[in-house]
Amino acid sequence: MRQSQLGVGIVGYGYWGPNLVRNFAANSNARVVAVCDLESSRLESIGRLFPGVAVTTAYKNLLENPEIDAIVVATPVHSHYELALAALKAGKHVLVEKPLTVSGDLARRLIDEADRRGRILMVDHTFLYTPAVRKISELVRRGDLGEIYYYDSTRVSLGLFQSDVSVIWDLAVHDISILDHILDEAPVGVSATGIRHVTGSPENMAHITLFFDSSCVAHINVNWLSPVKVRQTLVGGAKKMIVYDDMEPTEKIKVYDKGITLNGSEDKAHQLRIGYRAGDMWAPHLAAKEALQTEVEHFVDCIRNGAAPLCDGASGLRVIEVLEAASRSVAQQGCPIPIDRQVRSPRKTRMTA
Repeated sequence: MRQSQLGVGIVGYGYWGPNLVRNFAANSNARVVAVCDLESSRLESIGRLFPGVAVTTAYKNLLENPEIDAIVVATPVHSHYELALAALKAGKHVLVEKPLTVSGDLARRLIDEADRRGRILMVDHTFLYTPAVRKISELVRRGDLGEIYYYDSTRVSLGLFQSDVSVIWDLAVHDISILDHILDEAPVGVSATGIRHVTGSPENMAHITLFFDSSCVAHINVNWLSPVKVRQTLVGGAKKMIVYDDMEPTEKIKVYDKGITLNGSEDKAHQLRIGYRAGDMWAPHLAAKEALQTEVEHFVDCIRNGAAPLCDGASGLRVIEVLEAASRSVAQQGCPIPIDRQVRSPRKTRMTA
């Protein structure tokens, strides 16, 4: 495409939209052309904050605007597919808030449409662009942790209750995308339990277990009814272990040289002696750069250079396949559900930390 500024249109100016507008407006290689929202009252501040950015309540105005090269979809999940499909058919590149769609079938249709038209389709899995997750990915990839034994995450807070997706699709999606990114293997099955405490609403708390062909296991605890906000993850390996606390202002990652050692013969299990290793703790320095700023830069660069995004449509589909299996398991009171991947797409090159 042309190497001038990328023209961007953003649909949805509710909770996440203002952050997207701010970061695209700050990118020297992009220009926010227009912002669309069905509620005109939400758009009133744009003229003051971002002079020169057009506002509209009609999505077709974004589709028909020749100055817009890419459209960012920041609307409720149930609308993602139709808005993204229309943008792709209009020849626009697309960035969609997580999760990509409400089903794997719809995600596959978007992937096919993007491939057919040669457009970039990217999913807004923002956590993958945080300095913390990028550092964890680097440590795992480098082999510092050794064989990964477990991933244990607690992601709880009071609200925000969603009307169109459960707490699994709202919060657990972050951990599922992180696992898809940092591990070289995909989960083969899932067991999940959940409950709803508000009549007519989706599940507001859930416990999820992901199974792998290796000895790795992942547990994810998500809850909209916690009195405190917790964002803590443990990653345990044969060599070292990580504590990742996203609520920590500075030392978000702590790497512990702790673990166990086995002495004796494996074929005589009763003679095995378990020893405990307790070494130093290391808190790596992390950049203070905002994750969304990094993500926006990546999206713009992929379009300008024709590169495959880190969070492309295929990665978004892999995440949805796990979400769907977890939802089916909840409906069957925790019955393990195999994850049937119709297309095992190749993984893309990771970004460096």
